[in-house]
Amino acid sequence: MLLLAISLALAVIPMSSDYDAQKPIGVFDSGLGGLSVLREIYRQFPDERLIYVADSAHAPYGTKTADFITWRCEQIVAFLEEQQCKAVVVACNSATAICIEHLRANSNLPIIGIEPAIKPAAASSHSRRIGLLATKATLNSKRLMTLQQSWAQQCEVICVPCPGFVECVERGDICGPHVRALASPILEHLTQMGVDTLILGCTHYPFLLPLFNELVKNEMRIIDPAPAVAKQLGLRLSQQGLLARGNNTEVIGFYSSAPELINQQIIQQLWGTSLRVQSLPA
Repeated sequence: MLLLAISLALAVIPMSSDYDAQKPIGVFDSGLGGLSVLREIYRQFPDERLIYVADSAHAPYGTKTADFITWRCEQIVAFLEEQQCKAVVVACNSATAICIEHLRANSNLPIIGIEPAIKPAAASSHSRRIGLLATKATLNSKRLMTLQQSWAQQCEVICVPCPGFVECVERGDICGPHVRALASPILEHLTQMGVDTLILGCTHYPFLLPLFNELVKNEMRIIDPAPAVAKQLGLRLSQQGLLARGNNTEVIGFYSSAPELINQQIIQQLWGTSLRVQSLPA
């Protein structure tokens, strides 16, 4: 009877098969910025197959309405589900802030988001002044307000919208005169305000990290949340027995809602190698 009871108990525990573990991970953003998250996932989990979706036809999300962002994210998650993904990473702070809970409530997949690293920034700041660079959609979200109330009540968080940064990265301008002219007064202001810790609140911004470090003379700690997102993804996959085993030959599948807007030279600049861009079905 005891053996029968154990067998029945095991029968109702969902077990992931090797087949499930070899399914791809889906990652998406409004454009190319999410490649900063994709590269960290690839670095930490090189055995995984990855599908990346750049919603380039609607980039950036940071200036769009909440309803529009939610609708686009629903469409992309549905596409990734059709691709038999085992998990989805919303590699966009604006989308996470606006609709991550909605997406989770309407999907059976593990869905991992990205949000401003308020907690580690508050813990490491000595001046108790933190800078946050983000889009308007992220800065105006209830989710950010909750993060500040939960982790940074003893700090002053100086929030700075950065119009133009996303567009610069999308066209491969990560250190030229135009993006330098946009970034220099912002970082100078934050330095004068006594900020010692800076949060990158948009996945496009890590591509500007060398420029930012140059402008602040490496005297400000700058936090890119991508490593923490990849770590959380790995934890979720491990808990469900979904980590891939062995090397995969198909590493990256790249889809875009506006493939004609994506220059292979820019992908090579941001990713490191060329990727074949496929059209995202309408």
